[in-house]
Amino acid sequence: MPTGKVKWYEKSKGFGFITAEDGKEIYVNAAALPDGMHELRPGTRLEFGVAEGRRGPQALSLRVLEAAPSVARAKRKKPEAEAVVIEDLIKLLDSVSNTLRNGRYPEHAYGKKVATVLRAVADDLDA
Repeated sequence: MPTGKVKWYEKSKGFGFITAEDGKEIYVNAAALPDGMHELRPGTRLEFGVAEGRRGPQALSLRVLEAAPSVARAKRKKPEAEAVVIEDLIKLLDSVSNTLRNGRYPEHAYGKKVATVLRAVADDLDA
């Protein structure tokens, strides 16, 4: 069976294209996806059967050989940009610290915003 990589796939339209190892572009319809799979990520390596359709070669009975590489690292901010966020976070936490030293917690809405920012920064650092 031929193999190739997903060039692009549009879930909302229900189709996309695979670039076969020989360089040919193969049409793929949502009906050819394995059971339980609803979309394909670009770069996913596949094995597939080919049939000649009205508009050229069409993939049948796909089998995933290797999932597409994660793009989590590609979405990370540049270290310089993250440093600015951390510096702003330090200022924010300093103001919260002063409020706590004065014997009270910050207002609920403000505390919730601070917690959201902390989680976002933690996710950026963990990515």
